[in-house]
Amino acid sequence: MNTVYKVLGLMSGTSLDGLDMAYCHLWEENGHWKFSIKHTKEVPYSDARREYLKNAIYLSEADHAQLHKDYGKWLGEQAKVFIEESGIEVDFIASHGHTSHHRPEDGITFQLGDGQLLANFSEKQVVCDFRTKDVDLGGQGAPLVPIGDRLLFHEYDFCLNLGGISNISFEKDGGRIAYDIGMANMPLNYITHKMGMDYDKNGALARSGKLDETLLKKLNNLDYYRLPYPKSTGYEWFTGKVVPLIVASESPEADLLHTFIHHNCEQIAAQVHKYANSSKSRLLITGGGALNLFFMDTLQEKLGSKVEVIIPNTTLVSYKEALVFALMGVLRLKGINNVLKSVTGARKDSCSGEVHFPENS
Repeated sequence: MNTVYKVLGLMSGTSLDGLDMAYCHLWEENGHWKFSIKHTKEVPYSDARREYLKNAIYLSEADHAQLHKDYGKWLGEQAKVFIEESGIEVDFIASHGHTSHHRPEDGITFQLGDGQLLANFSEKQVVCDFRTKDVDLGGQGAPLVPIGDRLLFHEYDFCLNLGGISNISFEKDGGRIAYDIGMANMPLNYITHKMGMDYDKNGALARSGKLDETLLKKLNNLDYYRLPYPKSTGYEWFTGKVVPLIVASESPEADLLHTFIHHNCEQIAAQVHKYANSSKSRLLITGGGALNLFFMDTLQEKLGSKVEVIIPNTTLVSYKEALVFALMGVLRLKGINNVLKSVTGARKDSCSGEVHFPENS
């Protein structure tokens, strides 16, 4: 009998929608990893928690340390409620946490959510902090999901995730290549939140807008797009380089949304075309952006007929990252490398993640 690992994966992304929890079964079969997502839950962030997490980068060292503890306790409480209300048997919890600082060029990355407090309040073993070791090895500490793309979704030519950031992964010359292309939902959410909307459902408002050619040109000229991989980006880049362009624009919100989707799709299509083979390629898309119909229509238009866009069921669209962190936790506990140097630029592959056991009260 194959061993089935029963893992609760926790993910909080740059789009700041809320906490994603995915209870997954993972096992090896005929040399390949298989999975089944059994139960899921999203816990939306309150406005106060969203603002606190969003502004964590600006906190003093003491306040940041307190948020790390508070958020770890909250994660543990949410996991315990989910486990009890679902009646599930969990071997351990794998938590990504929430990234507050990501400056790998300075050797800095930090994921909020104290692992020991998460273990204490959930009363479960925890694997967390998957990025720090890679940064210590000279890597970007990101993206991490490509190990899951390779092991769980090997039948696709490209795996694209559209969260706050757009990132892509694919096999090239026998190695896995992955990097952050640029933006996805981050600018869209920034604009809709200013309007008092949670999001632009199906991209309807964006579809009604017109292209701002001047803004599009400025966005396409951002230095980040000319950097070679491995590369990763985050909220600091968005606030420093992109927000000023939004603020300076006099275009109505619908035009801004329309323009950002065109910009995102042009940047994504450019990367897919660069590495696609001459025959038809299969592109798997997950993350919240996959649910934006205007985003998907525009992307297919930019990609053309030689790239088939595949959008899986909504559970996988929304919880793929939580699933992959569950897999990374399994690999960590088995002592198998779960972060790839070909992706991050580190000196070597690594088996990353800190392990915590609940302390007796």
